[in-house]
Amino acid sequence: MARTVLSGGTVLTMDPARPFLSDGTVVLDGTRIAWVGDTADHLAQDDDQVVDAAHRVVIPGLVNAHYHVDLGKGAGESSNETKPMWDLLFDDWYPFLGQLTEEEAYWATMASYAESVRNGVTTVNDMYVLTPARARAANDLGLRAVLSSEIATPETGIDTVATNVEAFHAVNGGANGDGLARVWLGVEWLPCATPELLTEVRAAATELGTGIHIHLNESMSEVDDALSRFGKRPTELAYELGFLGPDVVAAHCVHLSDAEITMMAETGTHISHNPGSNAYLGNGIARMNDFRAAGINVGMGTDAGFCSDLFEIMRWATYLHRATSRDVTARKSAEALRMATVGGSTALGQDTGVIAAGKLADLTLLDVDSVKFAMMDRTDAGLVEEFVVNHANGSDVATTIVNGEIVMRDRVLTTVDEAEITEGVARSIREANQRFFGGH
Repeated sequence: MARTVLSGGTVLTMDPARPFLSDGTVVLDGTRIAWVGDTADHLAQDDDQVVDAAHRVVIPGLVNAHYHVDLGKGAGESSNETKPMWDLLFDDWYPFLGQLTEEEAYWATMASYAESVRNGVTTVNDMYVLTPARARAANDLGLRAVLSSEIATPETGIDTVATNVEAFHAVNGGANGDGLARVWLGVEWLPCATPELLTEVRAAATELGTGIHIHLNESMSEVDDALSRFGKRPTELAYELGFLGPDVVAAHCVHLSDAEITMMAETGTHISHNPGSNAYLGNGIARMNDFRAAGINVGMGTDAGFCSDLFEIMRWATYLHRATSRDVTARKSAEALRMATVGGSTALGQDTGVIAAGKLADLTLLDVDSVKFAMMDRTDAGLVEEFVVNHANGSDVATTIVNGEIVMRDRVLTTVDEAEITEGVARSIREANQRFFGGH
């Protein structure tokens, strides 16, 4: 099989051994990175497939550490946008999810994942329903996906531990173990969970040797509900039950107490920071500076509906915490990029997030041949990082590579027919809305 050679690019490797190459070449061999170095030192082979990266910044593929497929992007948003998150979920979102079909979930996933690829995302940590349909979409499109269900108590009408475990056995790793989809256990959040449910999920995840994805301390309504029902804050309860650990990604964590931050750090639990969603839903601003001080690994996510562009979220993650601390040095652009690559990869336990020999070949190539990048000195590592975080958008992504395969080249998806996806998801949202809202 011919190697793929990304030649002559400006490379931000995120590898401490050699973090920056102003004129670098990255060689991909199969699913792995085979070589990284100066273009002048590259030894070409006759059958190399060469990608000209002379006007590109090459970065590790972005990892969306907290994500939801979103068939209802705006499903009812115009009529419900003034609803608090609690009411929106219980009145609208859970009933809507509970009535979706496999085909509707498949097309919703294809559309959501195609948008992710267009924005340079190579992995999503996706919590949604109907996992087998999502695994099929991930493999069809070529996107790496960690899939969890939305396990909740029966009155929500969504997922159970049994359905999540069944999905694990059906699609985790694919038929030959070489698929792009992995299956974790997913807990929706504490307001539709019980101590018994958390204990059951922890036992199942441990037995299967897989991870857990949960919303935790996202809103004050969640904290107040846990205090009322259990006499403990959400993370306190999870900690006492032995639920937390290095195999857990806790999303949001906006309202952690000092004690809860210590619990997160002590157990090695990872946090997905989703500042755009937290602001959009009026839930507040997480204590990121304190997470960093405690040594907690933090990834970055978009959540659902608000924004699918992780470049935009990098800016939220930088600017909000400068504002709250009134300190321009409190958060640096390089840290935001690290969260969106290394942090998310570490949280998901996968060998990505760094451009180095031996790593999985997940990469994103930004087109910087435009006026807004004209002042970027491509020989200055710090300046390149600043431009990537502060000026780039998903629309600047030219090429996305997952597992060594080019899934988008020069803004064109290579593995699927985008028009077919557009038609499929439009049909699905129309049918799902007619069925749901027609009966409500």
